[in-house]
Amino acid sequence: MEYSNEKLKSLAVDVQHEQHRYIYRVDKRVFDFVASLIGLVILSPVFLIVATAIKLEDPVGPVFYSQVRLGKQQRKFKMYKFRSMVVDADKKLKKLLKLNDVDGAMFKMKEDPRVTSVGRFIRKYSLDELPQLVNVLLGQMSLVGPRPPLPREVAEYTEFDKQRLAVKPGCTGLWQVTLRNEADFEEMVRLDLEYIDRRGFWFDLYVLIQTVAVFFKPNGAY
Repeated sequence: MEYSNEKLKSLAVDVQHEQHRYIYRVDKRVFDFVASLIGLVILSPVFLIVATAIKLEDPVGPVFYSQVRLGKQQRKFKMYKFRSMVVDADKKLKKLLKLNDVDGAMFKMKEDPRVTSVGRFIRKYSLDELPQLVNVLLGQMSLVGPRPPLPREVAEYTEFDKQRLAVKPGCTGLWQVTLRNEADFEEMVRLDLEYIDRRGFWFDLYVLIQTVAVFFKPNGAY
């Protein structure tokens, strides 16, 4: 189901309804905890391979990268990723903001000069996102949900855009398995709100299955 512009403008997250979905939220948390724990164990060899590749390319820089993000109801937390950029990437961002490839309150650059060679590969296959399983285990994120934004991005949000922060953020979501980096900010918001409107156990499972498919057939990540 795709929403028209008119439907999108009128779409509002029913916060009270979300708060009263006790069974779904408990089931989702139990599934997230068990799946992230199993995932961390099973994928530990992949963690080792990626960490080794990052260190071989840059022996001095750290393997992991953490960044403050905003989750449900704008709660701050540190999100973890494999480092895919040069060490001083954040300092170089200001000079690149004018080269943003997407409109709206997020930054995406197809040929970002800060991305390392290893970083380009692990981004293509979403391997850089794997450490977020720790965030899921800690309850800061869910496996499926809207992507957690940066504080500077939320500062540019309209009240309408902030609706995507009504639920716990996720490692993957509807826009990641559909338009991926081809989505602009407005499309990302549309797909996140569509997810919130439709979310449930079976829909979450559908998104997770589509996410696994992305590992084998990347859909435009950069």
